Amino acid sequence: MAFDGFSPDAFAFYAELEANNERPWWLANKARYDEQVRAPFEALGEELEPVASSVKIYRPYRDVRFSHDKTPYKTRQGLFAQRAPGIGWFLNLDASGVWIGGGFFGDATFTKAYRAAVEAAGPGTELEGVIEELTVAGYELGGEQLKTAPRGTDPEHPRIALLRYKWVTARRHLSPADASGPALLDALFDMVDEVQPLVGWAAANVAPKR
Repeated sequence: MAFDGFSPDAFAFYAELEANNERPWWLANKARYDEQVRAPFEALGEELEPVASSVKIYRPYRDVRFSHDKTPYKTRQGLFAQRAPGIGWFLNLDASGVWIGGGFFGDATFTKAYRAAVEAAGPGTELEGVIEELTVAGYELGGEQLKTAPRGTDPEHPRIALLRYKWVTARRHLSPADASGPALLDALFDMVDEVQPLVGWAAANVAPKR
């Protein structure tokens, strides 16, 4: 199956799921999910294989074991094209449209390596430049961050805003109209090229050394 964008019903499916997040509704609409969401994601994953070491399509089921929110299904579908463990590009689809972007996320080991690189003059200054260019290009910086300086970090450090992050992504949003045709694939590969400096920085400075 060739990827030619998402059907408008893919976005309608998630709008309806938000209002009916329960097993009977899911079972009655599972065929819609398989046809309008899962199948296009699998086709998209095949398109991304040349630029990634692996492509993961996330399961639609929530892990509710330790959550107060017991709704069983995710209200978005995600894909991660991995360059190195925890580093790569992503696409998330929900009722509002599609988010595309890239960066890295991981555990405390990732965060420690990331902050050490940001504190250092060379890679830290390089990351500032990468993020500035992505912001100018219309990308939104994201990632989990602290409200204050990390423990043991100089609160007056010139890159303290970046040091508060645990992991970093850059993303932009596409409306359902912009994601409903084959032009989405071009936009996705444009994003891969545009976000490559951030992904490459993470691969060089954050990825575990072997």
